[in-house]
Amino acid sequence: MTAESPTPDPARPSRLRAVLPDLAPWRASADFRRLWLAGLVTTFGSFLTFVALPVQIKELTGSAAAVGAIGAVELVPLIVFGLYGGALADALDKRKLILWTEAGQAVLSAALLVNALLPTPAIWPLYVVAALSSALVSVQRPALDALLPRIVAHDHLPAAASLNALRWQVGGVAGPALAGVVVAYAGLGWAYGADLVTFVVSVALAVGLSASPASHEAAKPSLKAIAEGARYAWSRKELLGTYVVDIAAMLFALPLAVLPFLADELNAPWSLGLMYAAMPAGAMVVSLTSGWTSRVHRHGRAVVLAAALWGVAVAAAGVSRNVWLVLLFLALGGAADMVSGVFRGVMWNQTIPDELRGRLAGIELLSYSVGPQLGQTYTGGVAAWKGVRTSVWSGGLLCVGAVGLLALCLPKLMTYDARTNEHAVRLRERRRAAAAAPAPATAPAEG
Repeated sequence: MTAESPTPDPARPSRLRAVLPDLAPWRASADFRRLWLAGLVTTFGSFLTFVALPVQIKELTGSAAAVGAIGAVELVPLIVFGLYGGALADALDKRKLILWTEAGQAVLSAALLVNALLPTPAIWPLYVVAALSSALVSVQRPALDALLPRIVAHDHLPAAASLNALRWQVGGVAGPALAGVVVAYAGLGWAYGADLVTFVVSVALAVGLSASPASHEAAKPSLKAIAEGARYAWSRKELLGTYVVDIAAMLFALPLAVLPFLADELNAPWSLGLMYAAMPAGAMVVSLTSGWTSRVHRHGRAVVLAAALWGVAVAAAGVSRNVWLVLLFLALGGAADMVSGVFRGVMWNQTIPDELRGRLAGIELLSYSVGPQLGQTYTGGVAAWKGVRTSVWSGGLLCVGAVGLLALCLPKLMTYDARTNEHAVRLRERRRAAAAAPAPATAPAEG
């Protein structure tokens, strides 16, 4: 009697597809592929400069305050140009805006390279470049966010958000490690030079993007246009909820500033690098198993629950006395933060009209950038006052309380359902009608 070969399980591939990242946007949109690859290349290059710049300032000044001043130099351009960049993204061709800002970043990398190769590098160009780079990124990011719904089908937006998050997490985990090796063994000039090359490659990829002209309904960039975007955001309480929930989570529970001190208290200074990597690693696990996100429709509730879980995980890390438990809870926190981020992005892209998308993206940029900056200051201050562990666990609990209070005050966030929300339904029908309409003849995109 011969043994029968096992019968293949037909459900196994579908189970895998339900867990693994949904590649539908990658397969369907050549523009998305180009943008994704350009972003991946740029992420690696940007981390080279992210590590090299503070190292060079430390070498030139020997001052921790001088290194910390980078954040202050970057904050004002972030606020000013984030809002104005959103208005520009609505009023101009997004492809051209992305190309010009990416080319500007390449010029800044070249300036850092030239300065590093001087016999006596100057300190002031480093701060000037940091400020200008913050301004360019603040102009570019709203254009990138506003472009996504134009190059990806409406129903593919959750998958696109997960794939973009995966790209960032790959860069966030591997980029700093690569940067550390390059700076330590090859030198600052090589780091800046490699960053310049990545921007050149990114520009070459972005040149092939289709033109993305302004919507006919878009307003010209002005203070009035910016105010119009702010009024729209305020009128949409579910959108307002996504902003303030993230700000609360990052303000109270971001422990990055005190991780070096936490590692010392655990008598495990060797664990510091692992602590910094734990949150991106947890986020990457979510990105690699993000197939389920396309089947979730109660996005607001997911944002709130994930933000609360982030706070619980950080609080647990603060009370844990075993370094491996701390690493586990930090990884769980990173995973929860990624879930919250994915669904915030889906809500934005599936409900905000194209003619306002850039301006709202500028507000979004502030919501997820200013919170972490303020959070570093808050956590460090509490640590100096009450101790490192107290700053971590109390911040986690304050995050949970603040998120819960915001959920009660903003019921539209908790009841949001992408299948029935009036803004989501209206925009879905509008985009499907536009996709079904005959495409007008267009000239090739200009450089």
